[in-house]
Amino acid sequence: MTSSLLLRNGTVIDTAPAPRVLGRADVLVEDGRIAAVGPGLTAPAGAEVLDATDRIVMPGLVDTHRHTWQTGIRAILPDSTLPAYLQRVLGELAPRYRPDDVYTGTLAGALECLDSGITTVVDWSHIMFSPDHTDADIAALRASGVRAVFGYCYGGGDDLDALAAETTRVHREYFEAQSGPVSMWLAALGPEIAGEARALAEWRLARDLGLPVTVHMGGHGAGSAARGLAFLEDNGLLGHPAMYVHANFYTDEAFKKIAANGGTVSATPGVEAALGIGDPATGRAHAAGVPIGLGADTVASGPGDMFGVMRAAYFLERARPDGAGTWFTTAQALRAATLGGAEVAGLADVTGSLTPGKQADLIVLRTDSLGMAAAHDPIAAVVLSAETRHVDTVLVGGRVLKRAGVLQGHDVPSLLDAVRSSAGRLAAA
Repeated sequence: MTSSLLLRNGTVIDTAPAPRVLGRADVLVEDGRIAAVGPGLTAPAGAEVLDATDRIVMPGLVDTHRHTWQTGIRAILPDSTLPAYLQRVLGELAPRYRPDDVYTGTLAGALECLDSGITTVVDWSHIMFSPDHTDADIAALRASGVRAVFGYCYGGGDDLDALAAETTRVHREYFEAQSGPVSMWLAALGPEIAGEARALAEWRLARDLGLPVTVHMGGHGAGSAARGLAFLEDNGLLGHPAMYVHANFYTDEAFKKIAANGGTVSATPGVEAALGIGDPATGRAHAAGVPIGLGADTVASGPGDMFGVMRAAYFLERARPDGAGTWFTTAQALRAATLGGAEVAGLADVTGSLTPGKQADLIVLRTDSLGMAAAHDPIAAVVLSAETRHVDTVLVGGRVLKRAGVLQGHDVPSLLDAVRSSAGRLAAA
């Protein structure tokens, strides 16, 4: 039996091929997919109709880089630096995480995404100290309902045979023969963090399992960025599908090389600025033809909503000397947070725009508030004015996961109690 839902009379923003306002229109969803977009659509018999008057209807936001498990250590490291983050969060706090802390933090973080209009998240998970930690993370992502790329980063030590065995187990048991909104990538520590031997093992394993790679590369100084990219090229690995996170120090020529080999870039402008990693690479990567997406990265040191991330990207890019970033418009920021993010996450044929046939990953934003009313440019309003409180309705694959401002299907008060309990134990001296 076909299930149908009609979003009626909203101000519709599409993002393909570029963000544009379609005006007053309807969006028809059938069997979880976008069936039609246009004015005056007829609701099929038995369809649910949602009135989107005084609302903006648009594709869901895409977060291309988030350490979702870190929800329980929110704002624990403000006003800090990358070395301090590595010591405090990864060196001191992460080893305290039990599997139930991973489940609680990841579920809360995924629901935070949905609550703020993020329908797709790349969960870069380097808390995989045991199979139980891994199983808890995957279970939480699936329980949340969010569309997710599970970025698996083996954390069991330096044994490369164990790395291969456990990564293969995770792929076989959870992803090889299963479909659904959660897919798997290999989250590689890479040559700039873990050295060349592990990086070689990671890329070869990703190739053998047919997994794309997401890796922190390019954010550790110009020399390190150059050496890391040369290592991939020298070993015939540059052509493997890869997302480069924190690509701040790549040269324009390096970006051209990444583009020629099908690579993509995830920028996390808020955290990159806050931790002193470097100037975001959004503009230079785009100029070289590299698809760019945005990420929240870590709520330990930055905001968890994509509205704040879009604003950080917009203002930091436009503040470049001599007006070099004034090309970066609110429409560019919105594209990076929607269709651009979907391209970076390998999901452009699934989500990121209102193209009929794609999964119905949609959000509805309220405009009947003092912070959003009378906006002359809806796209600019989304980027410059919207907040989580304006996210009225969220759909993933046609399922309504937030309705009238309330998350559906989860006991949020009990989850908040669990997060507070976990956070108190993790941060205890």
